[in-house]
Amino acid sequence: MRTVREIMTTDCITATQQDNIYELACMMKNNDIGFVPVVEGKKLIGVVTDRDLVVRGYAQKHSGSTSAAEVITTDIETVDPSASVDEAAHKMASSQIRRLPVVENGELLGIVAIGDLAIREIFADNAGEALSHISEQDNQPSAVH
Repeated sequence: MRTVREIMTTDCITATQQDNIYELACMMKNNDIGFVPVVEGKKLIGVVTDRDLVVRGYAQKHSGSTSAAEVITTDIETVDPSASVDEAAHKMASSQIRRLPVVENGELLGIVAIGDLAIREIFADNAGEALSHISEQDNQPSAVH
């Protein structure tokens, strides 16, 4: 049985709560990513997604100099590196998320993305199922509050 440690990406672009939302947007643009883990040392504090920047940042009329702390998501799903790939796929499907931080003793070790499950042809059915559930949610109309 393959573990998350075997498929995770370890060279993660990270930010701190002191980085501002303009810097986060530039990190995302320059690295072609839409998800940045926020750390304090190696400890995972939360994540900022491109959607967080738009909804909690710019749409709330925050300037680019606003700190990441204003837009961070702290209630996040994580997975242990010893978890099976099947467990990670199930967690991603049930939480309808595309990226899952890999954390051990509170420290960020890497990220597992939905593509990592499919590209490596590991539990392709689970990756497909996870992506299917996520895509279904993306296609549903959402309420604007």
